[in-house]
Amino acid sequence: MRSDSPLRWLFLDLNSYFASVEQQLQPALRGKPVVVAPVDTDTTSAIAASYEAKAFGIRTGTPIWEAKRLCRDLIVTPARHGAYVEYHNRIVAEVERHIPVTKVCSIDEVACRLMDNENDPAFVRDLARRIKAGIAARVGEYLKCSIGVAPTRLVAKIACDMQKPDGLTVIEAHELPERLYVLKLIDIPDLIARGPKRAGEAWGAVNGDRLWWTLTGHEVPDVETQHRSIGHSQVLSPAKRDLAAAFATARRLCLKAASRLRREGYAARSLLLHARLEDGGKFAAHQRLPMTQDSFSFLRELNALWSRLAAQNTRIRMVGVTLAEIAPAGHEQGALFDRDDIDHALAREARGLRLSEAMDKANAKFGRNAVTLGPLIGGRIDQVGAKIAFHRIPDMAEFHE
Repeated sequence: MRSDSPLRWLFLDLNSYFASVEQQLQPALRGKPVVVAPVDTDTTSAIAASYEAKAFGIRTGTPIWEAKRLCRDLIVTPARHGAYVEYHNRIVAEVERHIPVTKVCSIDEVACRLMDNENDPAFVRDLARRIKAGIAARVGEYLKCSIGVAPTRLVAKIACDMQKPDGLTVIEAHELPERLYVLKLIDIPDLIARGPKRAGEAWGAVNGDRLWWTLTGHEVPDVETQHRSIGHSQVLSPAKRDLAAAFATARRLCLKAASRLRREGYAARSLLLHARLEDGGKFAAHQRLPMTQDSFSFLRELNALWSRLAAQNTRIRMVGVTLAEIAPAGHEQGALFDRDDIDHALAREARGLRLSEAMDKANAKFGRNAVTLGPLIGGRIDQVGAKIAFHRIPDMAEFHE
């Protein structure tokens, strides 16, 4: 539709990333059906599947019990998020040996903008092959990727999905939008046929319009998003779903979120406690508080909310704590002179914040849990490490919080 748009984007998508990292680290897993799971229980779901496992119909989100039924020889390995972040950083560094990375889209996706001297189809095919060879040689031979090249980032991402694993697809402007009609999804051809105005009406005034223009080869500026919450959740292993163990995990998640809040320079006005119960029920409750960064303040609110959850007297399958209504620290309002009164709430909060920051420094230097609040309860708490969430890659510092 637009023949004058040059190739502007190279999009790289790592194939079955978590499972491929495990196969790279554990040679005994290579060539075998493997899934990665968050905890060692059949009641959870796969967060990644190797291509050998996908051949049996196993996908991300497949319950482990069902995956084992589909493949009797299936190997289930626990997630190691620290390793996935480490390999991600090595892969990004390798890509940047060949071309600057414009945007890290997720733990397994990066996008690179092509300059005027880099948009020849023959050049980008050679560039893509060099990137693939570099990853295999300097990061790991079992880490395969698909690469898509197109006039817009969205179409380059779609091109990635057209040939997996280890694919390379180039879509030039003169091939749009007809090249996309081969996709099995009917939404994309239908959206293109509507035109920008009707697409905006159908998909939302802004997003539908933006989608139509980018699918037909026009570059559209990104929309800035705002950080609105910081939180962590944990699926509990079956032996640690009683109220006492779940509460210990919730406290640890709260402290972890508070530490990350301070490290990123934010304060929060709301705390949300949410849980999935073993009987299939759900729980969610929140409490507003004065804008703060103080771990002690957050724990007091968590204690109050937990009493409401404990009243349900049931085992807990998943627990999460989120700090919301966040804003850059320093925007808090309050009578600062009241902090001279040692019994005033603001004075107590100031002392708590100083202690919280001291704990952050100690844990960063000596490792997670070097200093914490309350008992660790021995082996009663599941490992609460950093987790890779949708479109969010934890900093390595987060593995020490």
